[in-house]
Amino acid sequence: MSFAIVAKLLAILAAVGLGWAAGRSKLLGEGDPARVLANAAFYLFVPALLVRTTARLDTHALPWSLLAAFFVPVLGLILLVYLWQRPRRTSAAEPSVKAITAGFGNTLQVGIPLAAGVFGETGLAIHITVVSLHALVLLILLTLLVELDLAREQPSRSLAATLAQTARNTVIHPVVLPVVVGLSWNATGWPLPAVLDEALQTLGTAVVPLCLTLIGLSLAQYGWPSAWRGMLGLVLVKLLVQPALVLVCAHWGFGLTGLPLAVIVMMGALPIGSNALIFAQRYRSLEAETTAATVLSTVAYVATAPLWLALLARYFPWSGGA
Repeated sequence: MSFAIVAKLLAILAAVGLGWAAGRSKLLGEGDPARVLANAAFYLFVPALLVRTTARLDTHALPWSLLAAFFVPVLGLILLVYLWQRPRRTSAAEPSVKAITAGFGNTLQVGIPLAAGVFGETGLAIHITVVSLHALVLLILLTLLVELDLAREQPSRSLAATLAQTARNTVIHPVVLPVVVGLSWNATGWPLPAVLDEALQTLGTAVVPLCLTLIGLSLAQYGWPSAWRGMLGLVLVKLLVQPALVLVCAHWGFGLTGLPLAVIVMMGALPIGSNALIFAQRYRSLEAETTAATVLSTVAYVATAPLWLALLARYFPWSGGA
């Protein structure tokens, strides 16, 4: 792994550390600053990013076979984790929180420097193409699952009422509704007005630093959970099982080789993204455990990423790169 990528990981951990220090010193005041920041991210900054991304997305230029090679195994893994956890849940949201922890990668803060540093401009272009749909696809699926579980918890509800509430809560949601708005604007073919585009971009740029700070704040507020070993399995699933599934599905299922294969396998190998914590905060489930899993996976990635790069270089070599 190049020094630039290691430096990026250290910078991420430093930002998390600053958030932890702010939480421990009560710099942001008493009360629950982590939840305030999570709500700001979930209801303001992330929606702005999603609206702008979907409104500007060139759907005609997307390589659908490559996207399927990545999303089919990733979504399949998320569903398997969700189904495995449902009989063992202690709350309605717990299976979905564990599923997003096992499946949602840090495609921005870690993924972009990795793609640029290892695969060069061509690989970075492939990576960004997948990133353009990553949060949209995964968050919509997980929102549907968790809202369905929450609706089922309501006593004396018919199946029709349960499905109606699930559909309403899924669409009128701070993740899904911005996607609907953005895609609707996209369908008109009109460009975003310059002022609106600038405002959305400004709000969207706050997502990354806010989310990294939130991880540290949550770690300070909730502490390291005593039952963190239960999340260790999800960390291993994210760092080892997901990239293995992407490799098998993409290469032997979709026939990918070379650079496209290497890029999406390394996307699967990324550590847990901060959106998992925002999701846990939103549904008030496993906040401490998700925080610990995010930090642990980022640290462990320093060891697992070189292993995957070595395997790909040995058995599935690519040309080009930095």
